[in-house]
Amino acid sequence: MTATGTFGLSSEARNLHWLLSNLVEEVPGLRSVAVVSSDGLLLLSSDPAQNAAPGNPLHGEGPRGSSADLATIVSGIGSLTVGAAKLMDGGGVKQTMVAMEGACVFVMAISDGSLLGVHAEADCDMSVVAYHMGLFVGRAGHVLTPELRSELRQSLEVGR
Repeated sequence: MTATGTFGLSSEARNLHWLLSNLVEEVPGLRSVAVVSSDGLLLLSSDPAQNAAPGNPLHGEGPRGSSADLATIVSGIGSLTVGAAKLMDGGGVKQTMVAMEGACVFVMAISDGSLLGVHAEADCDMSVVAYHMGLFVGRAGHVLTPELRSELRQSLEVGR
């Protein structure tokens, strides 16, 4: 699931890792998943480069094979859609989906300004992906405190 594992993490951090793992296992067609802070930093990832063994639910490559690339894409899409919503007086952005010939990218806002991003196969069931993303956001949003974001960032830095 992640490059760093969960040893030594708080129960809240382990719970978020479990939620991400659950999302990955329950939704067919996912290539990679990332949670990105409001300032664009990767907090949590399925990291396909670490999970590329055949038989793994995330076998295959994410964007350029890097969770950092997915985090950059998610952050950029999130920023662009927030700007568009402000220009259009549309209120807060809840979810964005980009459909391409060979893949889809979903971005969903988490209550603290962080984003959940999913890179999926083009033929995925979009409603199933969106439903499970909503479950993740609903469960993770209230525990993603500044302290937990800091802990998650540090755990990724140590794992490099």
